[in-house]
Amino acid sequence: MLGLIINEIERKEMEYLLKREMEELLHDLNDRHIEALVKRAMRERYRILFKLFRRFATEKECIKYIPKKDTLH
Repeated sequence: MLGLIINEIERKEMEYLLKREMEELLHDLNDRHIEALVKRAMRERYRILFKLFRRFATEKECIKYIPKKDTLH
């Protein structure tokens, strides 16, 4: 197990970066011009980012980014 010690400003910065990346992925997943293989990799990346996001964000914030079944399947 690894640990990470960050202050509140760094936590907020990390949360912000994760949100931006997840929002961009969700936007791109709705693009019908992107190939299925690429979308599969994007879905996996979203899952990883969301797991990391859960460690930084409040429960209220996490609810907004819970992967929807139709988007990630």
